[in-house]
Amino acid sequence: MVKPLVRAALAASLLVFFAGCEQKPADTAASAPAAAATPDAAILASVQSIKQGDIAGLMQNALPPPDFAKAKADWGKDKDQEPITDEQRAQFNETMAKLTAPDAEQKLFAEIEPKLKEFDAQYQQQLPMYAMAGAGWVKNMIQQNQTMTEAERTQAAAAVDALQAWVVKTHFTDADSIKKVIAIVAKAAREMNLKSLDEARALGYDEAMQKARVAVLALKDALAVYGLSIDETLDSIKPQVLSNDGKTATVQLSYTLLGAPLTATTEMVNVDGRWYGKQTIDKLKEKAAEQAEQSAPSAVTAPEAPAAESAPAAEPKQG
Repeated sequence: MVKPLVRAALAASLLVFFAGCEQKPADTAASAPAAAATPDAAILASVQSIKQGDIAGLMQNALPPPDFAKAKADWGKDKDQEPITDEQRAQFNETMAKLTAPDAEQKLFAEIEPKLKEFDAQYQQQLPMYAMAGAGWVKNMIQQNQTMTEAERTQAAAAVDALQAWVVKTHFTDADSIKKVIAIVAKAAREMNLKSLDEARALGYDEAMQKARVAVLALKDALAVYGLSIDETLDSIKPQVLSNDGKTATVQLSYTLLGAPLTATTEMVNVDGRWYGKQTIDKLKEKAAEQAEQSAPSAVTAPEAPAAESAPAAEPKQG
């Protein structure tokens, strides 16, 4: 139970933070072009998007307009590839019923409270070991990432160290903290107001983005209960453009994570006057090339017809 907790804490924290370092401004479609006019402005707009939980804005600014329009149009096309099972429906209904009940906070804590002391007795002393194992797992993934430079791997590993230290010193089973987190999750569930798993899967793009905003803000609030303020980290980000030739740019990000000063470097490209993450654009090009190759008719050359055999020459008659 502890190992998934440690990994989830590390992964969630990294995911939410580094999402803010991508080039994805928020707010509205009208403000996106202005926000992305320079590399550093694009990053600072991304920070505001994460703070606001504006996932729609992040997606819009992460992709050039044609790609964003296609992604939005394709939303939900694959929703029926994996049919929902009756067991999944029942689990979803049971969970949502518990979270949205009028007395959800009291009932859920009463259900969890007896397990807190048992958990502490069994795992609290082992938590540093599990945290070390979780951090090692993440660091191994970082080292295997061939798209990162050695300097980037070093900085990412330092961020993991800061998160590991936070996990070790945080008392996740503190009763008051548990109550606060339950209240945050219950409030988010009520605000999402999803009646069934089928309804959740059938959400259109705009509706899904609204629900995602609720989830992101709830996650940030829950992490803040345990002393990890995503907003404080985002507010500390200071982008510095190291190079910019008008087509490509290198930006260094200085930030503070849980009191640890860190830096990161990101590559950006200019597409039609707006700045995007280089990796995102490269992946879009790769995907477009793959799709073009798959859709192109295979050129099959018809085999040449065998040459007709000539009739044998008539033998001369002997007179």
